[in-house]
Amino acid sequence: MSTFRFHSPWLLLLLLPVIVTFAWQRLRRRPAVLYSSTVLVAQLPRTLAQRFRRLLPWLQLTGLCLLVIALARPQLGREETRIRAEGIAIAMCVDKSNSMQAMDFELAGRQVNRLAVVKDVFRSFVAGDDEFAGRTDDRIGLISFGGFATAVCPLTLDHGALLEVLQSVKIPEPIVDDRGNILNRATLREEGATAIGDALALAVARLQESTAKSRIVVLLSDGSNTAGVVSPEEAAETAREFGIRVYCIGIGSSGFAPYPVQDFTGRVVLQSQPVEFDESNLKRIAETTDGRYFNARNTEALRSVYAEIDQLEKTELQGRLYTDYRETFPYPLWAAVGCLMVVSVLHSTRLRGLP
Repeated sequence: MSTFRFHSPWLLLLLLPVIVTFAWQRLRRRPAVLYSSTVLVAQLPRTLAQRFRRLLPWLQLTGLCLLVIALARPQLGREETRIRAEGIAIAMCVDKSNSMQAMDFELAGRQVNRLAVVKDVFRSFVAGDDEFAGRTDDRIGLISFGGFATAVCPLTLDHGALLEVLQSVKIPEPIVDDRGNILNRATLREEGATAIGDALALAVARLQESTAKSRIVVLLSDGSNTAGVVSPEEAAETAREFGIRVYCIGIGSSGFAPYPVQDFTGRVVLQSQPVEFDESNLKRIAETTDGRYFNARNTEALRSVYAEIDQLEKTELQGRLYTDYRETFPYPLWAAVGCLMVVSVLHSTRLRGLP
């Protein structure tokens, strides 16, 4: 945004005596030559020089006014508002246990599993879209957990890299040999469990290193704590001691949900299977840390939950206005010099008058 000002506006008061003097001279003009009658002179044709000579006083007045304006030092400035953002630190804990395979969510009219929806809404929350403004100034880290908790991305402002890493978070898949035998059955069983306490403890450890005034954990899970070394209660107490709030989001509900299974022909089909949803753990974690608990039973509900968290955790913005001024007095100064030189030269040469 451009602005205009005079460095010394009080000098513009000099315009008053200039204009008053000019008006006084015009009102009390005396004849240059005394003559008995001007009738014959008035009948003479006027030359171009005579017509132009009448403009010289006005040109002189213009030059003097421009000179006063130049003395007042007009300046053209460019205003710029600089925003200093004090972001918050967010540790995202995403469940990738076996229960996240349940395909009871929809995305763009397609039936998808819970993890796919969690990743899609998380991407919108971080990068922004029509509903979310994005968390540009926040340091965000990512922790995935099943039977083990893994810090897949540290707290970072490089959200592009964060979202690239997010793509690598997947539900463990079986490794099958040529005969159809599952080679990693034991590993699948371990990784398919849910270590909520370990994930929360790891998130707290990561946030301890942050100097942000506000530090939060967003924990997404759809199951009970069935693995890990640290209990959810212990992890929640540690978070409370360090002033870290935990927002817990329960994905899905108890009952039956469609799961992808492989039939005897090798095709993947959906089969309804019972699912258990223990929200008591998540509620206790949220209450202990002065956070909030949410239940997201479908995609729209999950987006609403993130929208509410987006409103609860605002980034602090402070704005300062800076103006960079550029001197523009040379323009009226040279215009004034030009006007006065033209008047002086013409008065002394072509339009010289008597006496």
